[in-house]
Amino acid sequence: MSQRVLLSEKEINIILHRLACQLLENHLDFNDTVLIGIQPRGTFVAKRLTQILKEEYGVKHIDVGFLDITFYRDDFRRGDKTLEATKTKIDFLVEDRKVVLVDDVLYTGRSIRAALTAIQSFGRPSEIELLTLIDRRFSRHLPIQPNYRGRQVDAINEEKVKVHWKENDGEDVIYLISK
Repeated sequence: MSQRVLLSEKEINIILHRLACQLLENHLDFNDTVLIGIQPRGTFVAKRLTQILKEEYGVKHIDVGFLDITFYRDDFRRGDKTLEATKTKIDFLVEDRKVVLVDDVLYTGRSIRAALTAIQSFGRPSEIELLTLIDRRFSRHLPIQPNYRGRQVDAINEEKVKVHWKENDGEDVIYLISK
């Protein structure tokens, strides 16, 4: 097995700033918009974007939540591995608001499909957009595309994209892992 660095800490930071600027262009003051990080790894992206928007672009208030999709997945009862749920933390209304779902890697689209179903439990958003740090474009099983993408990656066959965050893994780096 081999791994190579796909994005360094500096490149990740540049991409996060670009994504923050794109969000600002479309949502201005975030009064009608909420960010929802998909558990577990989309939460890191959502937190970083929120920090950038507040500290560097002066956005006063952003509603940020975290959505667990474990029991909404279509593979929930398949396989030998027991899935463990994480916490959903959405302490605001999504009814008639714009929701930006945030995840680290868009792969088959199944996690996003599960998130679209799960978010309905919290109300009916006026609009839902998707922001993803990495878009694995040749791996989709469902017709789902991001509105905001950090980097498009052509990972093929058994290659995996692994995102490491300082808060969780001790470093900010994205690897492409080959068998």
